[in-house]
Amino acid sequence: MAETKSEWFIIVNPHAGSGKTISEWSVAQKYLDSTGSAYRAVLTNHKSHATALAFSAAAEGYRRIMAVGGDGTFHEIYSGILRWCTESGTDPREFCAGVFPIGSGNDWIKSVGIPHDHKQVCDLMLSESFREQDVIGVSCSDGTTYMANIGGIGFDSRVCERVNRLKEAGRRSKLIYLNALLYTIRGMKSMNVQILADGEEVFTGECLSVALGNGRYSGGGMLQVPIARIDDGLLDVMIVPKQKIGSILKCLPKLFSGDLNESPQVRYLRCKHFQMLPLDSASTEIFEVDGEIEGRLPISVDVTGERINVLATPQKA
Repeated sequence: MAETKSEWFIIVNPHAGSGKTISEWSVAQKYLDSTGSAYRAVLTNHKSHATALAFSAAAEGYRRIMAVGGDGTFHEIYSGILRWCTESGTDPREFCAGVFPIGSGNDWIKSVGIPHDHKQVCDLMLSESFREQDVIGVSCSDGTTYMANIGGIGFDSRVCERVNRLKEAGRRSKLIYLNALLYTIRGMKSMNVQILADGEEVFTGECLSVALGNGRYSGGGMLQVPIARIDDGLLDVMIVPKQKIGSILKCLPKLFSGDLNESPQVRYLRCKHFQMLPLDSASTEIFEVDGEIEGRLPISVDVTGERINVLATPQKA
């Protein structure tokens, strides 16, 4: 096994944040250099490259790994670390993962209080301001990934797919998520599924969307799972049964007010083990994890009982 390294391994996504990553990272880099900090920085050059780089860094002995980018980049490095832990049998508590937030979403950082000021992020790194976060694995026929923040199936994943297409087309705006939300409502379709929580059937029939939460925030600040906590050992689940569009529209303000879990239009529950199975071929819907499309139903989601350290402000730590 490689000797454990104390310096940070920093993975920079030059395509995040509408291409402004390099200019913003250079400011943080100069500050780190002025403090005499030891680190190694590398650039990604394709999708999923950050996952491979984080996996390799973990194998080389690095235990502090940072993403420079948005939620998608953080998801990649997070999954790379945890895949290596699973394959090697290493306790994830040996690691700390963090992010310099430069991307367009930046929802996970709201749960841990990471600021947008890169000097302050550097100070958190130098002071080793960490907290623990639950490890949640998401498995389907394509393999296993790890959820740092939020995942979703159906309406949620279709909104995510639309957002990603708009980003790839060069669209960048704080309203991009709301625009995708309204666009997707017009073509909304239901899924015929069975949902189990901790081995018990909790829903069978047609539903429009399911959100799974470790963190609370998604879509630029929406609260689909408003009472989720990253360290409570539970997965928060929000199910939207099939209903009229008018009922859905009435719920939209609750996505931002923080009380969607109390709405009669949704089913809200918490568990350690979640399964979702399609009941017909038309319901093998795509699902997203941390804003990235990762596969199709059926899926199994588990709170593993393990924890990993993440960068956080002292108030959140």
